Amino acid sequence: MAHRSLHDVLAAMAADAGVVDEVVRAARTESPEVARLPVDENRRHVAIVLAAGLASFDRPGGAGEQDYAAAAVLGADRAAQGVPLAALLRGVQAGRSRAVEIAVERGKAAGVPDDVMLAALVDFDRNTRALERQVIAGYHEAELELSRTVHDSRARLLRRLLSGDTTPPSAEEVANTGLNPGGRFHCLLSDVGDPYQAMVVERRLGATGGVFGLVEGRLTGLAPRLPTASALGDDVLMVASPAVPLAEVRAMHALCVMALPTRSRGLHAVADLAVETALAAQPGLAALLEGTLLNALTPGDPFHEQLVSTALAYLDHGRRLDQTAAALHVHANTVRYRLSRLGEITGTSLDPPEDDGGTHVRHTVGWWWALRTWRSG
Repeated sequence: MAHRSLHDVLAAMAADAGVVDEVVRAARTESPEVARLPVDENRRHVAIVLAAGLASFDRPGGAGEQDYAAAAVLGADRAAQGVPLAALLRGVQAGRSRAVEIAVERGKAAGVPDDVMLAALVDFDRNTRALERQVIAGYHEAELELSRTVHDSRARLLRRLLSGDTTPPSAEEVANTGLNPGGRFHCLLSDVGDPYQAMVVERRLGATGGVFGLVEGRLTGLAPRLPTASALGDDVLMVASPAVPLAEVRAMHALCVMALPTRSRGLHAVADLAVETALAAQPGLAALLEGTLLNALTPGDPFHEQLVSTALAYLDHGRRLDQTAAALHVHANTVRYRLSRLGEITGTSLDPPEDDGGTHVRHTVGWWWALRTWRSG
């Protein structure tokens, strides 16, 4: 009889608007994020928790599938509403604790024996904890689905912004993905194509404030800030454009696509790769120049490869023997000897003639292009 009285106490609590208000107030006080939701949402939550307590009396085994389904839906709703899971659980636990306190107070006032009340409240607590687990499961499932949906929508927007055969999105569509339609963005293009690796690298790039996705098979992004070298890591090649308005990102992306194959790992400004990109677009001329200047060298010969690497370092360091030697970790006389041997074998000097209307520049570019083409072949 006393057991039934406690059931009546809990049933009365569930029907008492004042009790529901107290439990709601406890949850909202403990969790400001929960407090930002409409009060009716909090009331619905409390109703589910109290129903779980009553289920321990009304049905063998306590809460059933319908209770768990309601709890999972509640968790999914909170995920969709943007309530952090930790904040949600703080509200849940505060509300449950207040409900138990009220149940104890009312049970004592109704004369329910302590042992009966303790056993019943243990059942109540077990049921509500089981529902909490369902809330968490529903939250995580919805969070994952939302993440996929949001990520996919951002990737689709990137494709529309950057691909030449699609209609650019409206300002509203851009804003819905978190980008400022009036902002300026770096176009970032990597060599990462594997979807799993793309997710890993994308997480590392979170501090850029950008939107990322696979565009034409490569991890691509638009970001207001450039990534740091440490965030990018040493396993990724990425080309970055200057920050430009959205109307210009398509053209920047095209330049990044052309520049990407010209460099190895690391972050590179597309402007710094202008010469390499332009030359790489003319493979026929490159082969002709290589054959003209370096035909006497034998591909695969270690000594000839050493000569070519030394010559490239010499040009990259402005024909400074000391800087070239330091970069190669050899003596300056070693650099001088290798350059001399290269000239003897090829029959052509790496040093430019007297500059006459740009001859100096053309000579340097020609040698640099021929050396790079030979080495990459």
